[in-house]
Amino acid sequence: MNRHRIPTRRPLALLLGASLLAGCAVGPDYQPPQAEVPAQWSNQEQKAPATGETARVSDQELGRWWETFRDSTLTALEKRALKSNLDLKLAAARIEQARALRLMAGANLGPGLEATSQFRQSRSLASPLVTNGGAATIGNQFQAGFDASWELDLFGGGRRGVEAADADLLAAAQASLSAQVSLTAEVARDYLELRALQQGIITTKGEMAAEEQTVELTRQLFKAGFNSRLDVETAEAQLANRRALLPPLQAAAQQAMHGLAILLGQAPEALTAELSPTAALPEPPATPPAGLPSDLLRRRPDIRQAEANIHAATARIGVAEADLFPKLNLTGAISLQGDAINSWFNWTNRLWSLGPSASWQLFDSGRIRANVMQQQSIKDQSLIAYRQTVLSALQEVEDALVAVNREREHQQALRQAREADQRALNLARDLYTAGQTDFTSVLLAEQTLYTADDALTQSSKALATNLVALYKALGGGWQTSG
Repeated sequence: MNRHRIPTRRPLALLLGASLLAGCAVGPDYQPPQAEVPAQWSNQEQKAPATGETARVSDQELGRWWETFRDSTLTALEKRALKSNLDLKLAAARIEQARALRLMAGANLGPGLEATSQFRQSRSLASPLVTNGGAATIGNQFQAGFDASWELDLFGGGRRGVEAADADLLAAAQASLSAQVSLTAEVARDYLELRALQQGIITTKGEMAAEEQTVELTRQLFKAGFNSRLDVETAEAQLANRRALLPPLQAAAQQAMHGLAILLGQAPEALTAELSPTAALPEPPATPPAGLPSDLLRRRPDIRQAEANIHAATARIGVAEADLFPKLNLTGAISLQGDAINSWFNWTNRLWSLGPSASWQLFDSGRIRANVMQQQSIKDQSLIAYRQTVLSALQEVEDALVAVNREREHQQALRQAREADQRALNLARDLYTAGQTDFTSVLLAEQTLYTADDALTQSSKALATNLVALYKALGGGWQTSG
């Protein structure tokens, strides 16, 4: 009686032991990295007036920060870029790839079933001792069936593989969001550059018109005998030099339109007709509250991607360590076999096999342990990359805050200087007309005013661009819904 029970108990005990082992997984468990960030930004400490707490920009405003510029064309370009940019489409394809790899990793934990069929025809001699003239027979063999196998994940290597694939999928999703952050900032920068160039073109044309009046004035005074021919030639040279500034500005504006079209996934000339009409440079909005440095760990997708990379690398240590332990497979097969088609599917001709198989790599010249060391090194590299990403993010915010604050001061001083330069030019022209000063004073006053105009335009562009950089550094541009 016992002889019949022993074969039954052993497989049951083996399966019970396997089920107990399946609850554990080799390798280290993932621990989120601890990032050291300052308590406050050194260049901005804003408190909410009602609570006294540190002011934060809302996720909704950060997600669509370009709307704070109140420029309908910029808003439309951003929306179109988020729909059609090729880099975003590439990032989306990479997410699908990561998702497929995750499905593959999960499928490796389950059993496999394979259907097989074959036909074999063979010729054999009636007697192996007869070499010449012996009778030969030709036989047919038909066989069809199923082979099943299942590698039990006793030590958790497969589950660690799924864990790594989940982290890779998260990293791919965060990379896509990071691409959105970069794209929205790039669209805004190119658009601001275009409008600044167009403003420069308008300013240059206005200066040309003023200098044409100066040329005409010098000619009239020369005809009246109140100045020399030198004043006329100098004024005409100044006008020619001003005209020479126009073509490079027009070329740069055209190139900016080309760049925007590419960001929208279109041909370079696609936006020329739409953006050629000149428009004013958008008025820079107020500086957004930066919140706390710790907010970056939640908000910036590149930091979250770096953290996901650490998780994936940690899980792959377990995948590598699982190769140090035995592997257990449950296999089974069933088939029907016959020597003729009409007897092929006769149930009495069935063949079957069932049983576990185990394997253990006892010696491999250190290959498995070397792979474990490699995966540990990759995890260490991922942790270093994470810390570097956090430090770079902190620097970007601090740099942007400094740039915004100092540029506002710079712009205020430039406005005051420009007003003074305009008054000086008006006075110089009046004195020159009255014959109380030479033309050099007028020329110098004009040059000073034109320089101030250009500096003021560049400052407005710089302030707006610095605000774009601040929104990008804060992780804005990817929460586009809601």
